[in-house]
Amino acid sequence: MEPESFYNLLQLPKEVEEELPQGQKKKYLPPTSRKDPKFEELQKVLMEWINAELLPEHIVVRSLEEDMFDGLILHHLFQKLAGIKLDVEEIALTAVSQRRKLEAVLEATNRSLQMDKQQVKWSVDTIFHKDLLATLHLLVALAKRFQPSLPLPMDVQVEVITMESTKSGLKSEKSVEQLTKCSTDKDQPPKDVFDELFKLAPEKVNAVKEAIVNFVNQKLDRLGLSVQNLDTQFADGVILLLLIGQLEGFFLHLKEFYLTPSSPAEMDEGLLTYPVSPKDIVNKDTKSTLRVLYSLFCKHKLKENMDRKPGGSPN
Repeated sequence: MEPESFYNLLQLPKEVEEELPQGQKKKYLPPTSRKDPKFEELQKVLMEWINAELLPEHIVVRSLEEDMFDGLILHHLFQKLAGIKLDVEEIALTAVSQRRKLEAVLEATNRSLQMDKQQVKWSVDTIFHKDLLATLHLLVALAKRFQPSLPLPMDVQVEVITMESTKSGLKSEKSVEQLTKCSTDKDQPPKDVFDELFKLAPEKVNAVKEAIVNFVNQKLDRLGLSVQNLDTQFADGVILLLLIGQLEGFFLHLKEFYLTPSSPAEMDEGLLTYPVSPKDIVNKDTKSTLRVLYSLFCKHKLKENMDRKPGGSPN
């Protein structure tokens, strides 16, 4: 087969052979895959999410394929999501400094995601060389970790072509790349009582707040503390830490956390392991604060009921 026919058959640019060194492999997205409606929708959802997160910093992403490679946007996005200040140069102008910055950002990101090596489908090399598939895998992982409620389209899969440069020429292999999982009942997030409350019965929100504030103040009374404003007083994590200490019956050494936190990273320290992003608490999101406090309320009310009825089941 003539080379030109070979590329036309695979729907690949003729420059592939020139840019792929011998012995290396690379994945390519044919035009039919790029135009897949679910694939386009996934990019749209992720781009809108990133732009919403970075709006206060006046950063706008116009192309996930072209704008993510140098680490600048990933740097700002990860800092915003994780509340962690990274010690990297703000603006990297040369290719060497851009790659160095990207490597530092990805190292921190991978550590935060806590994924097995075989689960990581991106690398410094693939992101730096504008590999759209690798970039999407990374962004999907970040969204699942820090914004699990983001409505990503389910079961996004595209056909990819893996090219390998050998001594005898190019070899190709077609496969299917899975970007998001199939929709199953297990994959669906549980219905959230506070989403329903705010949507269907907003007039009852203040009554719920009052009940939870009363519960909190009963527990904090022995410390001489009280909460008047649930929306704001839990944002720095201090009262939440002290409340957990009272509920769980342990003493908190003041030197182990910040009584007057000065940064989001300091504020996040010690928050509950719960499917609520710490940044939402720091940002005074009422619904997220209620979720955490309500889980504590339910857990310890249940414990009190069981203590009262040692032989029976809780009502």
